[in-house]
Amino acid sequence: MLPAAAVFHFPWEINTGEVQEGGSVRVFGRLVCYQPEESRATLSAQHASKDHQVVVQTLFVEPFNPIIGAQYMVLGEIENAEGVGAMVRARVLNCVDGVNVALLQKAINEQRSFFREREHTPGDAEQPAHAT
Repeated sequence: MLPAAAVFHFPWEINTGEVQEGGSVRVFGRLVCYQPEESRATLSAQHASKDHQVVVQTLFVEPFNPIIGAQYMVLGEIENAEGVGAMVRARVLNCVDGVNVALLQKAINEQRSFFREREHTPGDAEQPAHAT
């Protein structure tokens, strides 16, 4: 069974505590490490000239053919793991190598902006009844 609809989060947001344990997320990054004996992968993304890493538990998506250096997108839930911190328990792990990361980040920001505007737009106020 897939998790609830997930919001995109940037890798640098996962470890800052913005997403609570059990929360569904979508995250992307370049595969920099895969440890099949531990069912763990590490994704990395750069932001503000700093590398940010996200640990992904791959138990539910194995076996998969990892391509070190390729871009991956993950759908899963946040779990706090001892010694690791926030980790994504992957339900879906797709190689999306060739995706334009800058364009993806822009699209995620646009989507967030759209949802913020929609949340803050006042609902339709009751219209006064017109006498006929």
